[in-house]
Amino acid sequence: MKHLSLILLILALVGRPWIAVEQGASKPAKETALKLGNFSVSLTVKDLAASRAFYEKLGFHSVLGDGKKWLILQNDSSTIGIFQGLFEKNVLTFNPGWDRNMATLPAFDDVRDIQKVLKSRGIAPTPEADESSTGPASMMITDPDGNTILIDQHVPKPKKQK
Repeated sequence: MKHLSLILLILALVGRPWIAVEQGASKPAKETALKLGNFSVSLTVKDLAASRAFYEKLGFHSVLGDGKKWLILQNDSSTIGIFQGLFEKNVLTFNPGWDRNMATLPAFDDVRDIQKVLKSRGIAPTPEADESSTGPASMMITDPDGNTILIDQHVPKPKKQK
């Protein structure tokens, strides 16, 4: 414990050298940021009612769901989905076209366009969104550590802006 305190004191006196190294590291060419929409964590649960009760104790309240297999819960700043029997493991979820209140955004990157960009960057969605469609669609990707990311668009493709 004394060694940890000494290391923290030295780092405080010297500054934060690990940040300087990170900031000075060479960066790949800047890629255009994708507008992925609202973010939430989708949790796989064993008992929807027990999980709902638990998250309500943390200040969450239900905003959407069937109450039998899934619910979307929010507090003042966060959104989580709880799902019983619908996913094998927890999923990071983005909803292009939606804000936090599930209102349609006036401009956003369509899931099919996001998919094209990701493919051009060497990321292969499985399953893919149907690129010939224009309505709601979804796709999934997996990060290098095996975490599943769902890009789930519930609104039609945005109209082209002039």
